[in-house]
Amino acid sequence: MNSLLEHEISKILLRDFDFSDAMVTVTRVEATANLIDAKAYISVLPEVKTDKIIQVLNRGVFSIQQKINRMLNMRPIPKIRFVKDEKIAEAAKIEGLLEKLKESQK
Repeated sequence: MNSLLEHEISKILLRDFDFSDAMVTVTRVEATANLIDAKAYISVLPEVKTDKIIQVLNRGVFSIQQKINRMLNMRPIPKIRFVKDEKIAEAAKIEGLLEKLKESQK
């Protein structure tokens, strides 16, 4: 169910939102077992625009949920909340540290 929601949310963001000055990616979706709530983790480049884009998405979440309902015809539709994916930033930081370590060993 999580991957299906991730796919559908990604399609809606691509089609219905104009983020021409940023690259927005849904990295994963975690829905509760009873499908009442779901967190959609978002990665944004450039990273400084993340908070603003997440605010826009959370303001438009009702419309997104309605579109998911029409596309999937499922009940209940989870209450979606968009959050920043911290794992991507952590991975980039670790990658940078490994690169520095590699350079210092040369």
